[in-house]
Amino acid sequence: MSDKVLISPAELAAMIPSSDVVVIDTRSPDAYASGHVPGAVNLFEVFTFLATSTPEGVTELRETFARHFGAAGLSGAETAVFIEESMNSGFGMSCRGYFLMQFLGYPKAMVVHGGMVAWKAAGLSVTTEVPVVEPKTFPVMDTGQDVIINYETMLAALGDSDVALVDVRDVDEWVGTSSSPYGPDFAPRKGRIPGARWLEWYRMMKPSASGPVFKSKDEILAECATVGVTPETPVFLYCFKGARASNTLVALKEAGIKDVRMYFGSWNEWSRMPELPIEAGLPFAKPDTALAAD
Repeated sequence: MSDKVLISPAELAAMIPSSDVVVIDTRSPDAYASGHVPGAVNLFEVFTFLATSTPEGVTELRETFARHFGAAGLSGAETAVFIEESMNSGFGMSCRGYFLMQFLGYPKAMVVHGGMVAWKAAGLSVTTEVPVVEPKTFPVMDTGQDVIINYETMLAALGDSDVALVDVRDVDEWVGTSSSPYGPDFAPRKGRIPGARWLEWYRMMKPSASGPVFKSKDEILAECATVGVTPETPVFLYCFKGARASNTLVALKEAGIKDVRMYFGSWNEWSRMPELPIEAGLPFAKPDTALAAD
């Protein structure tokens, strides 16, 4: 797997005519139809597919995206480059594509830093023409399995002070007033995984002249330090369905956090399993009873 994850619009524009590149536009079909990078294929299911972490769910995830990525023209020889509208408006959909490639063990995958907003800001061409794609046989490898964890691993990590369970969802989901970004009652339970540390995904980014971009390495490490995460801390990320957490995973990887894994089933799965514990409300420690009595 290439160490370089983020690519600028100018770098992508230079790559397209001279090498094997498959640009995958993860936006909705309507957004894609309104204008996209020339030659890009549309694969919205990179964002919409809901996964579970059961053996059956992981098998379905693997088979579904091997089929989709093969149909998009990926055989192992090409570099897959994912793009969304902007880094903070699509809930991390392009980074979710990158994570899926890690999971599948695909060796060459990148993300357009800044998305379509940055592409257009650079004055690069946009088209509505839909390319004719030659389907390929997508190679599924076992080398990426260690980046994804299941609900049992998350459950076993509760109370383990050596592992940082990091929740990157929006504040209403974190405190339990909403179950998801799709509405307060989309999922059956509200709250968070007990003991999780809150590092909202927006904190990884900042404004720029070409739209939102990731913060610098030192800035990201400073954000991580506020929740006790260092480059040596094993991090287990989750959000609602692995998109915002994928955005955070890319940021942490760029900043040099060495061991970052994903609970891809995330709150969508955890909230639907009533036997799994949750907590909600403000995560303040209860006051010492002796002091309270004084």
